[in-house]
Amino acid sequence: MAELISERRSYVAGTWGTGKDLVAVENPADESHLVDVVATTPDEFERAIVEARRSFDSGIWAHAPAAERVRAVTAFLDHIESARDALVATMVAEAGQPTAFAERSQFLGGLGIARGTVDLYCSLPEEEANPVPVDEAVRGRVALSIRRYEPVGVVAAITPYNAALIMALQKVVPALLTGNSVILRPSPLTPVSSLILGSAAAAAGLPPGVFSVVVEAGAAGAELLTGHPAVDMVSFTGSTAVGKQILAQAAPTVKQVALELGGKSAQIYLDDALGKVGAGAAAVVAGTAGQACVAATRMLVPQNRKAEVLERVSKAYSALVVGAPTDPSAMIGPVISAAARERCERFVGLAVEHGATVVEGGGRPAGLDRGYYVRPTVLDVPDNANPAAQEEIFGPILTVLGYRDIDEAVAIANDSRYGLSAQVYGADPAAATAIARRLRTGAVNVNTALFSAYAPSGGYKQSGLGRERGPDGIRAFQEVKHLAIGELR
Repeated sequence: MAELISERRSYVAGTWGTGKDLVAVENPADESHLVDVVATTPDEFERAIVEARRSFDSGIWAHAPAAERVRAVTAFLDHIESARDALVATMVAEAGQPTAFAERSQFLGGLGIARGTVDLYCSLPEEEANPVPVDEAVRGRVALSIRRYEPVGVVAAITPYNAALIMALQKVVPALLTGNSVILRPSPLTPVSSLILGSAAAAAGLPPGVFSVVVEAGAAGAELLTGHPAVDMVSFTGSTAVGKQILAQAAPTVKQVALELGGKSAQIYLDDALGKVGAGAAAVVAGTAGQACVAATRMLVPQNRKAEVLERVSKAYSALVVGAPTDPSAMIGPVISAAARERCERFVGLAVEHGATVVEGGGRPAGLDRGYYVRPTVLDVPDNANPAAQEEIFGPILTVLGYRDIDEAVAIANDSRYGLSAQVYGADPAAATAIARRLRTGAVNVNTALFSAYAPSGGYKQSGLGRERGPDGIRAFQEVKHLAIGELR
């Protein structure tokens, strides 16, 4: 196994942390102690915020030419890319994701999104002219109407454990490009890979205070970030429950808040697309062990062919290899913790209590006595009221529901407090797209999937506020200023 990322300290306003308390990081694949990371002290948390405020107000970064910021962020990404082997090994060890997935989706995918974001930013104007109103009285006074985009200020970026590098880059890169000062606070479960961003900031020569990475075992520092008056914006990816807490903490200072929260996404199969259910089911759990907010964990199929689908999906799940993430044959590693595994087991029990049947899986894999492994599980669910069909479980558990007609399929898909993503499969793309337009979600994939710097993601309902990626994801880190310009009379 390659060496892990060697840095074990936070990076605060251009200096490395000096605290004495440690954050213990566990390897979920075997429950062993992986490494200790030096926790950011309360004083260092405060200094990160104060120096971020100072750096922003000074204009050293915010007022720098856009081309200068682009060069620095590109150097920042170059440094991350140079640490490929150590970074992939670190993500595998701390998150329990199979090596191929960590390298392809997290490392290459994350850097691809980041570099695409740089290109997209370069294509967006800093100012745009608005049409002057037709009204003659107004036109006589206003010669020019301009919409100008300016940085928000100090941004706190709080990221989850399931895609630590991708989520960090999705927030940090557009925030830095647009001139903000940024404080990154990664999940305490997977902080090591995020520390590469601190050394990247140093290598790229970012001015002191413009970027910090803070590490903690609990949530006190995160609460300081979300409530501190010197912080202008919080960008958070995680559970809906924590998102609600962040909204409450940010309210007294009326911060901007961007939230990408939970999901209970549906994948709808039309009668002529049932040959795809095996691959669709496997995609829910492969690589991430179902720990993805966009995972389409509700499979909707024609009721009269449900038995056939259950057979196909069960066969697909029984063929999935669960094992150590360093094993090249493993398609699914562990979930992140004992608590995550217990949540999966509890929801399988609740589903059965409410009428579901376990068709495949439902327990722990044989031969894996250590590590937080869960067998890929298929549940035959009688209706959408079942707890397994309503709650985000965040594990390798798929619910299969039947529908009688398209109207019922749409109604079931929309019967959720979440609305993050969805999928529709059908031989007629136009018919499938017509269904996609009726779904109350932030993204719908029709017969395909797209993860791109140019395509936005985000949620309806309790799946979040705002968008990441795409032009909307860049503009999320900017304020809009209107300038009305006329001659002095």
